[in-house]
Amino acid sequence: MTAIPSSEMWRSLPGPEDITRVELPNGIVVLTRSNFNSASVVLNGYLPCGSQYDPLDKLGLAGFTARALMRGTARYDFHTLHDMLESAGASLGFSANVHTITFGGRALAEDLPLLLNLLSSCVREPTFPTEQVERLRAQLLTSLAIRAQDPAEMAELTFDALLFPDHPYGRSEDGYPETIQKITREDLMAFHQEHFRPQGMVLVVVGAVTADEVIAQVNTALGDWLAAPLTNEENFPAVKPPAQSVRQHVPLPDKVQTELIIGTLGPKRNHPDYLPASLGNNILGQFGMMGRIGEVVREKAGLAYYAMSSLNAWMVAGSWEVNAGVNPANLERAIALIQEEIRRFVSEPVSEEELSDSQSHFIGRLPLSLESNPGVAGAILNMERFNLGLDYLQRYPQQVLAVTREQILEVARRYLDPERLIVVSAGPPLES
Repeated sequence: MTAIPSSEMWRSLPGPEDITRVELPNGIVVLTRSNFNSASVVLNGYLPCGSQYDPLDKLGLAGFTARALMRGTARYDFHTLHDMLESAGASLGFSANVHTITFGGRALAEDLPLLLNLLSSCVREPTFPTEQVERLRAQLLTSLAIRAQDPAEMAELTFDALLFPDHPYGRSEDGYPETIQKITREDLMAFHQEHFRPQGMVLVVVGAVTADEVIAQVNTALGDWLAAPLTNEENFPAVKPPAQSVRQHVPLPDKVQTELIIGTLGPKRNHPDYLPASLGNNILGQFGMMGRIGEVVREKAGLAYYAMSSLNAWMVAGSWEVNAGVNPANLERAIALIQEEIRRFVSEPVSEEELSDSQSHFIGRLPLSLESNPGVAGAILNMERFNLGLDYLQRYPQQVLAVTREQILEVARRYLDPERLIVVSAGPPLES
């Protein structure tokens, strides 16, 4: 049996006792935790305006907007902004996903006001200079051209489109060459004007500052940002599992390796099924030498360069996938072996030893993930994003230990139907 960690150990992890959460009058949520063991601070956060709002003919608009925020603002041009960061040894960056535009930065604690000032300028008053927009467009098109020749990227893109048809999760957050070409500077300005609001913005600061200092500095930088709240609600289509198995190959001439994905829907992050599924996934294709999948497909049969499973959980749904890189000559045998292993996984409970080992792994790795400011900031942000509660980390070991073999089997059967799997490969054309 897995030993229960001491309560003293878990009370020392981030929790309600040392995480301060404040909602400013304008709707910005600030979370902060002090750590004076290092002289630096980490800033993470997001705005609730991701690629879900991209028009279908201009997919990639949210991502384009996010990347353009630091290309110039009303107060700082591109070079001034980056020179200020470089002179302070600080960093700041933006990206986008389906639900949010995210940001992250680091600096010495004494430079947190600078970091917050630049963050404020970028999110409130970007100017989207034409020259910089066109430079960024060229970079985006180059990255999309590279993506089109990457078997792993193309397999994942195709898998998502088949698993989530007519759904934001099934569309490329980065867009496509034809949609990026259509996006104008006016589109970037309109997206910013319509979707950027203080309401729903979340900002996490971890490091060598007190909670009072953080709240005061955020108030100075962002407290006077006022805007009418958005009226358009998130409206995601219902997500349904595949009605039948689907097989698709993406031919990429001149490639020597085939990337394979076999999978289906998984639970969303804050669903009760998530933790049993996560422990089950660890057994199926993560723990040790990539779990059962790695042992059977790679170690014993020698059919893959790598073989593993992954559980990807988001706000409204998730995916449960097996990924493998194979010699094209071994593709069909690898597919058959993976499908056979999935059938075994949903036909009988995992062993007591497998469950105990996975529980010990989950519990043991948590403190390691929280040894750095970025690790703590990321954990706090996820607790807020998925409404897990500020005591989530302290409850975590008991929750892990409460999962049973029967629960894992029940959840596996709920999601992994061997007769209704999406099977996607990308690599050299298949021989007819």
